[in-house]
Amino acid sequence: MSIIAGSYERFIWGFKLKPTKHDADTQTLTLSPLFSYPSHISSITTVACSGPAAASGGSDDTIHLYDLPSASSLGSLLDHNHTASITALSFYTPSSLSFPRNLISAAADGSVAIFDTDPFVLLKSFRPHKKAVNDLAIHPSGKLALAVYRDECFAMLNLVRGKRSFCCRLGHEASLVKFDPSGERFFMVVNSKVGVHQSEDAKLLLELDNGSHKRILCASPGDSGTLFTAGEDRAITAWDTNSGKLAYSIQDAHPARIKGVVTLTRNDSEGASEDPYLVASASSDGIIRVWDMRMAAKENAKPLAETNTKSRLTCLAGSALKSMRRPQIGNQKAQKLEEGPNSA
Repeated sequence: MSIIAGSYERFIWGFKLKPTKHDADTQTLTLSPLFSYPSHISSITTVACSGPAAASGGSDDTIHLYDLPSASSLGSLLDHNHTASITALSFYTPSSLSFPRNLISAAADGSVAIFDTDPFVLLKSFRPHKKAVNDLAIHPSGKLALAVYRDECFAMLNLVRGKRSFCCRLGHEASLVKFDPSGERFFMVVNSKVGVHQSEDAKLLLELDNGSHKRILCASPGDSGTLFTAGEDRAITAWDTNSGKLAYSIQDAHPARIKGVVTLTRNDSEGASEDPYLVASASSDGIIRVWDMRMAAKENAKPLAETNTKSRLTCLAGSALKSMRRPQIGNQKAQKLEEGPNSA
């Protein structure tokens, strides 16, 4: 299992989650550093990870790629046609594969780029809307994506044709949009509330609200209708999106606001039954923690693993997929990354 994080200080951090102890009662994990170095010339705004491939986007308008198993930099994607900060990155990986098929990027100039990943080449670049993209989510079919914009707009994008299919004004700015694993529903975050929508017609099914009035900064869908959210309240909350009720939460999961949360359970049926339900979280004070959410109901839940990057983290991504294939950009050779002086 791999985890990557980006920071205001331009650093990209890579970790491998490894077991350090196995017995009948306990399992201890450790976050082993893969690399840490200043990959961008300004702050990193978004990261994505799937199998051996990882990507980061920054306010320097660039996208950088990484090969996680070899801790190598693949260089940057220069032909994406974005002219502003990269605001969203997402890999599309079919459920039958362990290697991503496409990378989708979005930027503050409203542009969207679609890349093939074998090797990484630009397939299509288009501008479905003129304003900045806040977030983008790919449907499990890989044929369409949803995007939310800074001017309170919501759009459906046809990824096969590379054009906008639908756009409307919400009346409020949504900061996040996510599909559930089945693709039958999607979630939109507005400040401290989450709307659960039906994918077929975007009908609002129910609204999730913990009453804290503190902004949700990150979200990650899980299995069986579970949605994990975190943000300014410093807690990791698990919602039952079928009933609309709060399932459980870890209060004071971090000493600072949480900027990223990601589920790490493998998507294959065999691994899902054997692995604990792992969730990773990162806070703005540089701490990354990994939790077994089955322990969340207990008081004073403790993380299975923890590391301190001593940097201001902005985003987090992770993947539990294993693949023998290696990502590449054309004929470009990968460069081995060295651990930085602050590597945990």
